[in-house]
Amino acid sequence: MSDKVKISIRGLYKIFGAEPQAALEHVLQGTGKEELLARHNHVLGLRDINVDMREGEITVIMGLSGSGKSTLIRHLNRLIEPTAGQIEVDGEDVLAYGEEKLRRLRREGMSMVFQKFALLPHRTVAENAGTTLNVRGVARKDYLAEAQKWLDRVGLQGYGDHYPHQLSGGMQQRVGIARALTSNAPIMLMDEAFSALDPLIRTDMQDLLLELQKELHKTIVFITHDLDEALKLADHLVILKDGYIVQQGEPQQILLHPNDPYIEDFVSDINRARVLRVRSIMTPLKGAPVPTDAHGEVDYDDTLESMIAMSGGDTSHSFVVTRDGEAVGTLEMTSLVKALVPRVASEPGARKY
Repeated sequence: MSDKVKISIRGLYKIFGAEPQAALEHVLQGTGKEELLARHNHVLGLRDINVDMREGEITVIMGLSGSGKSTLIRHLNRLIEPTAGQIEVDGEDVLAYGEEKLRRLRREGMSMVFQKFALLPHRTVAENAGTTLNVRGVARKDYLAEAQKWLDRVGLQGYGDHYPHQLSGGMQQRVGIARALTSNAPIMLMDEAFSALDPLIRTDMQDLLLELQKELHKTIVFITHDLDEALKLADHLVILKDGYIVQQGEPQQILLHPNDPYIEDFVSDINRARVLRVRSIMTPLKGAPVPTDAHGEVDYDDTLESMIAMSGGDTSHSFVVTRDGEAVGTLEMTSLVKALVPRVASEPGARKY
């Protein structure tokens, strides 16, 4: 990961209808999604989207059906043209790209993993995985060798000569990931990539993606409607509702500090012990001496669930938090217990939805 912004979106609007520019004027004057449809027969897809996606991070865009998440991701490679706004990749204005430069962005700069796999049934698994290189004109022997390398990495050794119909759904999606990796594009767009899979297979695919990301450091834009998946995968989480961003930031902080009743409702039923990490609730040392009376050490990235098991549920315990072998903070079990209670239930007068 780095601090470099790979993709920057500023003031992005998308309105569907016969006269989107005229409808945009109404939106800028405060007309909402329902009113725009009822009075002007236009659909507000996106409203004033501002997001920075950093190089080497997984940015997860999540929301319920109709929130605008798939519309947003399709703007990045201009499968959908915006009504207004700016989109930059590596500091370049993507909206100013001509046909040739846009084609190069789609072939070399971005790869895409689809919900429905999108494999060609008449081509072998290896041929499917090598599709992008084939389109670029790479020799067959070379693109098949590269495809097989990535098929092996995603756990499909020996399946290169099979056809898609001979594979399970989870295996077909592995081919989709291998295809995206074979292209060697620095940006991966993943639109509900795992939502068609059974829960156990879905978990395996999430783990595979995180394992690959530790090594490859791709800039990944991942679309999902599942909060558990979003919290597991995201370095940066963007939550949409009715085409606008309700809250965005580091997912642990969103879970601990929801800024809207909609977000509070969204996170209220999450298993916080399984999702929250020690780093989110520890007290940093900041030069203070390391306590000598702690009951043990815990890792910066341990879950609170593992902490509860380690302490045996004893709220009097405290621990030293380490990162890469160095002490960086302390954690009191009393702080952990407080973090497990959703804000809507713990704050006086808080509103529960």
